[in-house]
Amino acid sequence: MLNRPFKPIPPTVAPPPRPLSLFQTVRAARRNVLEVIPALAFRRPIVSGRLGARWHMVQDPDALRRIFLDNVDNYPKSEVMLRMLRPAVGNSLFTSDGESWRWQRRTVAPVFTQRNVAALAPVMTATAERTAQRLSRGGTHPEVLAEMLSATFDVICDVALSGREHFDAKVYGAAITRYFETVGKASILDFLQLPDWMPRPGAVLGRGSVRTMHAMVARAIEARRRAGGSGRDDLLDYMLKACDPESGRRMTPTELLHNMQFFIVAGHETTALALSWALLLLALHPAAQARARDEARAAVGDRPAGAEDAAVTPYVRQVIEESMRLYPPVGMLARNVRESDTLCGRDIWPGDTVFLPIFALHRHEMWWTAPDAFDPENFAPEAVQTRHRFLYLPFGAGPRVCVGANFAMMQAQIILTTLLARFRFGPGPDPLPVPTMSMTVRPDRGIRLTVTPN
Repeated sequence: MLNRPFKPIPPTVAPPPRPLSLFQTVRAARRNVLEVIPALAFRRPIVSGRLGARWHMVQDPDALRRIFLDNVDNYPKSEVMLRMLRPAVGNSLFTSDGESWRWQRRTVAPVFTQRNVAALAPVMTATAERTAQRLSRGGTHPEVLAEMLSATFDVICDVALSGREHFDAKVYGAAITRYFETVGKASILDFLQLPDWMPRPGAVLGRGSVRTMHAMVARAIEARRRAGGSGRDDLLDYMLKACDPESGRRMTPTELLHNMQFFIVAGHETTALALSWALLLLALHPAAQARARDEARAAVGDRPAGAEDAAVTPYVRQVIEESMRLYPPVGMLARNVRESDTLCGRDIWPGDTVFLPIFALHRHEMWWTAPDAFDPENFAPEAVQTRHRFLYLPFGAGPRVCVGANFAMMQAQIILTTLLARFRFGPGPDPLPVPTMSMTVRPDRGIRLTVTPN
């Protein structure tokens, strides 16, 4: 018998063996949305059922291409999902539809061109250095999710607002968490498809968190208006001046508030999660960590990484991409159906709900070898070239692909390269966390690792 080294299976969620009843679904969704995904969704291209209305979970790449790209107007975002998001981000780029979405996308897209993102790299480099210094002073077992949230909040505040002057990071972060735990959890009223005018308990409980977040963003916007600009052309400056090239329309104060709120939350939460899961995975897989560390040290030595180092740290990027395969920042999406269609040979009717379980797609037995194992070689160039584009969707796809994807990847690669060049990461004293989702896929108990200098 061959003596192979032990490779731990990263933490995951045991799927229910069969689709759940209505009340089982409600309980599971409020506890952890990932627990709603049945075992069949990890083995079949489509799974259907009925909870009042019909639903379908789609894991087939050609069907996903139809939903995200070829017939995108037929699959607007689910009203349940929008109801959870609108209190915080209103009718912003993320939640709007049709012409409202198109003009906002045209207005915002120039900010996130590759050239502009590269110009923001020095902010990311400075944050990476501060993060490394905090870790060097933070003891043997720091809680890395808190550290990564602080790091990415630094970046988004500097990029969006030229600093944290109007933000208390702890208060703002606590408000985000409170929002996810209240407004961000599905209600039985949603599953029963009761009308919007019936108040959801979570929405009532989450009002204070919305007021807290909006007050900080509003203060920053008002201070900038009075100052007449930052002198640095940050995101807020750009948004204040932004004009739709086709219609000449500018954002109203409410639209500006909601879009800035969206960019601040999405711009740091998802990247921090990708980094935290990546560090945990590397701590559990010393050989992969050694390869990534050697690559990082060869590229940057003892200095913080910059944009120019991305090209010479491809394995570090593969680690980040593999971490987002196993733990996609958003593990489940939902779409309504406007008109009849066919997906995977199955009739889809108006009024059906189509679920897009990205967590199951990324761990699907039909599409991935050893789907639950950590293997950065899944993102080696030759593997990417031969894989269907719609099998890996951490940023969505089609016309509504995440506008900040390049920003997120550069930020993650700069920070992770810097940290790997300075430190070794090992398992911490706590049990391994379980991935849990209300709106994003977070570790249920944080991630505490053993950190030692190289």
